[in-house]
Amino acid sequence: MGTTTIQFKHVSYLWNEAEAAKLAGDEVALLVYRSNLLGADLRLTNYGGGNTSCKAMAKDPLTGNETEVMWVKGSGGDLGTMKRNGLAALYVDRLRSLKNVYRGIEFEDEMVELFNHCIYDLSSKAPSIDTPLHGFLPFKHIDHLHPDAAIAIAAAKDGKRITQELFNGKIGWAEWQRPGFDLGLKLKQCLDENPGIRGIMLGSHGLFTWGNTAHESYLNTLEVVERCAQYLEDNYGKKSAVFGGAVIISLPKEERLKQAAALAPILRGFCSSQTKMIGYFTDDEKVLEFINSNDLGRLAPMGTSCPDHFLRTKIAPLILNVGADEDISDVNKVKEKIAPLFEAYRNMYAYYYNTCKHSNSPAMRDPNPVVLLYPGVGMFSFAKDKQTARVASEFYMNAINVMKGAEAISEYTSLPRQEAFNIEYWLLEEAKLQRMPKPKALSGRVALVTGSAGGIGNAIAKKFAAEGACVLINDINAERLEIAMAKFEQQFGKDTAASILLDVTNNETIEKAFNKAALEFGGVDIIVNNAGISISKSIADHSVEDWDKLYNILVKGQFFVSQSGINVMRKQGFGGDIINIVSKNSIVAGPNNAGYGSAKAAQAHLTRLMAVELGADKIRVNTVNPDAVITDSNIWANGWAEGRAKAYGITVDELPSYYANRTLLHEVIKPEDIANACFAFVAGLLNKSTGNVLNVDGGIAAAFVH
Repeated sequence: MGTTTIQFKHVSYLWNEAEAAKLAGDEVALLVYRSNLLGADLRLTNYGGGNTSCKAMAKDPLTGNETEVMWVKGSGGDLGTMKRNGLAALYVDRLRSLKNVYRGIEFEDEMVELFNHCIYDLSSKAPSIDTPLHGFLPFKHIDHLHPDAAIAIAAAKDGKRITQELFNGKIGWAEWQRPGFDLGLKLKQCLDENPGIRGIMLGSHGLFTWGNTAHESYLNTLEVVERCAQYLEDNYGKKSAVFGGAVIISLPKEERLKQAAALAPILRGFCSSQTKMIGYFTDDEKVLEFINSNDLGRLAPMGTSCPDHFLRTKIAPLILNVGADEDISDVNKVKEKIAPLFEAYRNMYAYYYNTCKHSNSPAMRDPNPVVLLYPGVGMFSFAKDKQTARVASEFYMNAINVMKGAEAISEYTSLPRQEAFNIEYWLLEEAKLQRMPKPKALSGRVALVTGSAGGIGNAIAKKFAAEGACVLINDINAERLEIAMAKFEQQFGKDTAASILLDVTNNETIEKAFNKAALEFGGVDIIVNNAGISISKSIADHSVEDWDKLYNILVKGQFFVSQSGINVMRKQGFGGDIINIVSKNSIVAGPNNAGYGSAKAAQAHLTRLMAVELGADKIRVNTVNPDAVITDSNIWANGWAEGRAKAYGITVDELPSYYANRTLLHEVIKPEDIANACFAFVAGLLNKSTGNVLNVDGGIAAAFVH
């Protein structure tokens, strides 16, 4: 059986008949397949948003009789990546019988615990609050999505009338109401009053569609969203220019990125007044169209309509008052200009909380903005980690699409503040937040480890990433960098790291690296100067070129990278860490080591000088002294191993045991040991330590610091 090609303009038809045929007879497998297809098209639903379900007969494990079971996306899942274990499975009859004990909308929350009495598969995912919205509808397959095109109609002032006219009464309408048991009953009522409809529009929220088979539901969903999207397209520009037309023109691409990179660390500092945040930046054309428009000042403060948008983007964005082409090199001047904006936003948020809170509301959360709009340049978002910041950005782009569509066909309306508060501070939402795992030691931190594509640098980067940090992977070798980044993404995912070529002796590449860190993560607060080179020659054999190479990479490189990093840390204003990977050779005098050893000594003393100067900025500067790290280390290239073996009168193969046996602990030193030492300095327990030296050499008495 081949693939039927159905043409859509505004959505993607991804159904493959051959693939679906393999799943025939397994309605749950077809549900997962359909869900993944829907989640793969962000025009249909956003990350983590929406839910799908199917109802099918299954054997009751207690009675052995066939009974109807509903499988529905569980709490906290994502349609695009969901597997079978992401579904909740419930007895349909038990779920519907909860009507008998439902005490009314004021007791809505108590129903969630009662879902547990309806569980069919005891190992399934916890049911979400949307479970009854699927349970009371009779259809075998149901899709609840948040397509921008549908929400634009749902959030329009005349949304109900437009829906009825656009679909000739075949799509029902349910007024805005917080999801829950009562809304499930309202959907059933809507269907009972409008038999034969093919879906229901939820005011300000989203869309419900269905079918008797997985494919029928999928096709129905696409057709409804396609119709909504085409209607919007037909109306763009009819009333007036989009968003009232442009009031400013964007900077050219390169200048936008440069301006954004310069401002990001300053914004990160303000947004991190309570918790260290990770940033994200986009200058997508859809964003620029909105933030450069006449209607920005009217629409942005209104906030979003769809609960999924709102929960991730907060009550409203902050619009920056910095000109797109304004000189922002004077950091203090920029901070003085921006500070009142943040104060006003925090006061607004506190007022919103205090006027809307209930007697049992959770305590007020971080009052800083999540989304920040920079007219002429782009949009920043800040959150606890990169994925959350990126997703918040994507959700606000959804909100922009909704505002654009609603304004084209009618007039955009947002959630009333009290309704928004009831969603944000919902006790069930708070319980979900409390169940989330505790932050790791380096959550909210950004690290730049030079030479992190191999050896010690890569081990440090992996350790930091495993402990929650975002990392800028870099190297001077493009091929090595590409390989390292691919492995890093495979192990940690796409939101943990970014990569860039970096030559520590070249200020231009250093500036690009810190700009990349600012645009990808908001700034940087851990710098590890690890990039190095080794040359083992006697004084007589040392050339000027050898000497210059050692000092340029080890000493000047450490200075250049630190200098640029300090600039970023001072913009952020909350301190940071610089760790210099030096060597026991900075202390111990050995043979054939004049250039390398003296350069390492210079690195060590530069560390002390930096620690003295940067204490007032709360920037800690410490040294890790490795020795004889042979595994995966680039230090052994370029003849270094041969040189050291010659100096000690042994063969290269004998070096590992030679180095281990000369230590007090008789241990072989690995890159992971150096990574652990670096982690010790930045993990939080040594926040009051600076100017220190930590030897990781197995114990060499001559290297003890006196």
